[in-house]
Amino acid sequence: MKHLKNGFRGERSIVLPQMIIEMEKADPLVSSLYLTDIGYYPAASYHFRKREVGIDQHVLIYCVEGSGWYLLNGERHQVKANQFFILPAGIPHSYGADSQDPWTIYWVHFTGAHSTFYATGDNLPRDVKPNINSRISDRNHIFEEIFSTLYEGHSLENLRYVSSLLHYYLASMRYLHLFRHAQRHDSDEDTNVVKAAIHYMKENIEKKLSIEEAARYTGYSASHFSALFQQQTQHSPLQYFNLLKVQQAALMLQETDMKINQICFKVGIEDCCYFSRLFTKVTGLSPTQYRKQKASETSPSEQ
Repeated sequence: MKHLKNGFRGERSIVLPQMIIEMEKADPLVSSLYLTDIGYYPAASYHFRKREVGIDQHVLIYCVEGSGWYLLNGERHQVKANQFFILPAGIPHSYGADSQDPWTIYWVHFTGAHSTFYATGDNLPRDVKPNINSRISDRNHIFEEIFSTLYEGHSLENLRYVSSLLHYYLASMRYLHLFRHAQRHDSDEDTNVVKAAIHYMKENIEKKLSIEEAARYTGYSASHFSALFQQQTQHSPLQYFNLLKVQQAALMLQETDMKINQICFKVGIEDCCYFSRLFTKVTGLSPTQYRKQKASETSPSEQ
């Protein structure tokens, strides 16, 4: 199988130095659960890893788009969008992206005294599909907070905060039902088709979404759904979805150091030129101009 030598377009990853890992092991709080590696690979063509000897960490792979596979204990498993799996520490394994429909994945290597509580029993792919109670965007925000905290530095305070967030992130999958129902929607909102559709759009912000898919989610025909959506929002469903993508991109431009070609993947747009045109059309500023303007607004004024 072909290996990609130069990484994936839009990828982000952090591998902690051994010195920092030793700090994690030595701290009574962090040692309960800590990570050693973390990353995000969008549309990861030719992604493949084979470990003939098991490693010391559990490996979580969360597929949000596309598909892939993994081999564990002699059994091969297919992985689709909105599924995750955890490879247990100490066991040889291999995994990779589908050659025709390569996956987009969040991944974490984790270990610690309590890590097996999260890792045990998830060797098979588990579903994390969008529905009215799903909180996929919340989970992805937790991931980004872990990533940005590590990116800022490896102080003991940062490592303790990351450990706490990692408990929450893994629990959001391990205890999926509880995570989803911790924030219940009221009955009026549950029955509101447009609000349900907007929630579905937000949960799929990293993907392409057709009118037919959104309509099918609400149980309406595409024509009826589009007319209802237009009536209540003054936008077509796809226009509104693009507005949500730009809104999310603007937030990341303002609050993160992510490169523009990384942000466009995070909002489900692989063509960076198209992303820039869409962003400019909606905001009146290019992504670069927007970031500079927001930076100048928050920086101390010159004396």
